[in-house]
Amino acid sequence: MNIKRCNWVNLNNPLYVKYHDEEWGKENHNDKKLYELLILESFQAGLSWECILNKRESFNKAYDNFDINKIINYGQDKINELINNKDIIRNKLKINASINNSKIFKNIQKEYGSFNNYIWSFTNNKVIYEDYNVTSNELSDIISNDLQKRGMKFVGTIIIYSYLQAIGIINSHSKDCYLYKS
Repeated sequence: MNIKRCNWVNLNNPLYVKYHDEEWGKENHNDKKLYELLILESFQAGLSWECILNKRESFNKAYDNFDINKIINYGQDKINELINNKDIIRNKLKINASINNSKIFKNIQKEYGSFNNYIWSFTNNKVIYEDYNVTSNELSDIISNDLQKRGMKFVGTIIIYSYLQAIGIINSHSKDCYLYKS
């Protein structure tokens, strides 16, 4: 049987197929996963998600399994190690932003009780079903602006829209995809 998926999925990449089938567009309320995906999405700026996905396991190793308590304390030695790690995106601005964004993520957790409470509050815990051809919307504009006001970097509206899709706040599987819901 030939399963129809969203047309952006590279069917020749098992990681991409698995991501589409098991993760993308599914409601996520786990702060650790919300954190990991936000960090990974911030590295996507200017690149394809497939590129980031292919390096996800290397990011996981390089970033201490996305242990936020370790990452917020990264010093220059660790930054240099990351900059020299050929298995991840070695952009110094993005690496520095990932540490800075981690501290802000932690502050949001303290303010709201969890990042989940914060991010899902924008939709009153409701999923938005939307056309997958859109790259931003009013919601991504609002969240992006709020995160930037808090000091986060590499969280523009397109990155945040992609993040909202990844964590299931926005479900935008195409109409011919077997995971489509309206």
